Amino acid sequence: MKKIVLVRHAKSSWELNVIDHERPLKEKGLKDAELISKHLIQDKLSLDLVLSSDANRAKTTASIFMNNLNIENDKMQLDHNLYDFAGRNLLRVIKSCDVNVENLMIFGHNHALTSFVNTYGNKIIDNVPTCGVVILEFNIDRWEDLNKGTTLKTLFPKDLKNK
Repeated sequence: MKKIVLVRHAKSSWELNVIDHERPLKEKGLKDAELISKHLIQDKLSLDLVLSSDANRAKTTASIFMNNLNIENDKMQLDHNLYDFAGRNLLRVIKSCDVNVENLMIFGHNHALTSFVNTYGNKIIDNVPTCGVVILEFNIDRWEDLNKGTTLKTLFPKDLKNK
């Protein structure tokens, strides 16, 4: 069994005059990343590898999650291929993961994440929102054999703010 935790980067800011790749998180994004990551503590996630887009907003979101979930820094890798909006690179990155990685966490971008969870999960999600988390499980031994899995959990900022 393989499990993947997909996280869309938190809300980014358009206030600074920087290229898209360098956009930072806005205050709402920082707060949502704290809220969601602290809520995930109860899931006691066991992760073998954390991959993140090298875009500033994804790296910052990943850093907040790693800190709050007490994930060791040596489990984190940045991958420019995850700066992907269509999803082809996302799929290639996942399928190329080492067979020893059972539990994978990825920080990335839309539309790639929403497309992936709708293609490989068993629950249709209109849109994975910023800082949204979707956990999928696959009955496979190797990532390269990726096929339809089960959507185990969705956690979106609005789920926690409406309580």
